Amino acid sequence: MAKWLVKSEPFKYSWDDMVRDGTTHWDGVRNYQALNNMKAMKNGDLAFFYHSNEGKEIVGIVEIVKEFYPDPHDERSGLVDVKANKAVPTPVTLKAIKADESLHDIALVRQSRLSVMPIDDESWDKLSKMGGL
Repeated sequence: MAKWLVKSEPFKYSWDDMVRDGTTHWDGVRNYQALNNMKAMKNGDLAFFYHSNEGKEIVGIVEIVKEFYPDPHDERSGLVDVKANKAVPTPVTLKAIKADESLHDIALVRQSRLSVMPIDDESWDKLSKMGGL
């Protein structure tokens, strides 16, 4: 099972919105690299839910429940469906992530504008521990 991080601006779609909806499609991605990451997602994969712009922190975990499919409203994009899995008891801030040398190579630090990115198992475990999981 692969692990990921997906970003959303909380004023557009927050963790609270995700919890309320239960399941939703992940849309609005046009970056080629981010789309390729979405195409690699498989059912059962997990992803950190990250609030970008405001908060800049990991706040929850979602599960991939439907693999990549075309976006009927945007031919340059695609979708995956995600389901709320659990909240992170202690949100993990970007500041805390950048302060940990063992996390300097993750895409969140190296490619800060990428909206969908892989997270290696070691970094996933570290971030989960930082978040109280």
